[in-house]
Amino acid sequence: MERANLEAAIKLIIAEVHNKLSEATRIAKAAEACVQNGAIAEGIEISMDIEQLIYEAGRLHDAATLLSRMSRDQD
Repeated sequence: MERANLEAAIKLIIAEVHNKLSEATRIAKAAEACVQNGAIAEGIEISMDIEQLIYEAGRLHDAATLLSRMSRDQD
């Protein structure tokens, strides 16, 4: 894969990592608001959606670092 293509892919992947983590942040804020207002069970239930987003962000980050290594190997 050409270096320019690798770098473009990395940019897209990192943007998607940002999107996933931003969504996780929004969910965490909603869960915190529930807990702060005494709705502990609801806050926990809402927070359960965070796990998948963090997992996906981690796998995307793994892909970005692999592509970065591939890009460096072309030097």
